[in-house]
Amino acid sequence: MTKRVAIAGSSGLIGGALRRHLRDRGDDVVRLVRRPAAAPDEVRWDPEAGRLSLEALDGVDAVVNLAGVGIGDHRWTPAHKRAVERSRVDSTGTIAMALADVKAGTGRDIRLVNASAVGIYGDRGDEVLTESSDLGDDFLAQVVRRWEAATQPAVEAGVPVALVRSGLVMARSGGAFAPLLLATKLGLGGALGSGRQWWPWITLVDEVRAIAHLVDRPDLSGAFNAAAPDGRRQVELARGLAGAMHRPALVPVPRLALRVLIGEFGDRILDSQRVQPRRLLESGFGFEHPDLESGVSWLVAP
Repeated sequence: MTKRVAIAGSSGLIGGALRRHLRDRGDDVVRLVRRPAAAPDEVRWDPEAGRLSLEALDGVDAVVNLAGVGIGDHRWTPAHKRAVERSRVDSTGTIAMALADVKAGTGRDIRLVNASAVGIYGDRGDEVLTESSDLGDDFLAQVVRRWEAATQPAVEAGVPVALVRSGLVMARSGGAFAPLLLATKLGLGGALGSGRQWWPWITLVDEVRAIAHLVDRPDLSGAFNAAAPDGRRQVELARGLAGAMHRPALVPVPRLALRVLIGEFGDRILDSQRVQPRRLLESGFGFEHPDLESGVSWLVAP
């Protein structure tokens, strides 16, 4: 059965791919935009002011919220760190309140699938992390905690809410893997820091499919780790990517160099998160790229 799905953050890497995926399967997509609406499928909203008209949600079956300032787009100045948190909390809170109001006024449930991140676990070494694991307390973990907590008005109203704790999304252009792809093409791929940190990766294909899976399953609520089952240490991932591109992976980047190049965010690149997608797998979701070999093959395919 086709659905009407509203997407916040539809112009981003994941949002754009999700929009195309949903439309290809026959769904009607509404784009929540912050500028004046310029197309029939667009609706203006103002998350900073907490404004999302209930009329915009007429006939909507689900909202997917991917809105938020890019975490690694700039050096982590105090202003950028505030923007990272505020953009996520404001957008999520605005949507959650609107869905709660729809529920109170009409009794109708609108499914909410809200972005989150594995950064909520912090730096955990070799510990296997599932959705029931303890949460971290560094800056990024605290941001993600508040991000998830902003869904509470909808949760308390009885609206079905799923939180997508995404890992590092592999994409052929843009996203977290863009610098690593470029470095590997230049023969400069290699270990970042020790290279022993676990990197929870997921292809863009599976990220979008996981979100669509949760849109279709309003019976599933709470947090879901979106990371491939075959998590690897960063140096293994770098070598796998270099092998697929027929390039060397011999040039290490020390921790100090990362700090100098990109500031505080460099420390987060070196975080170790051995994440498993336990709840997604238990729900019946099947990964198209479950292992590193299939993931990098897709990533470097022409």
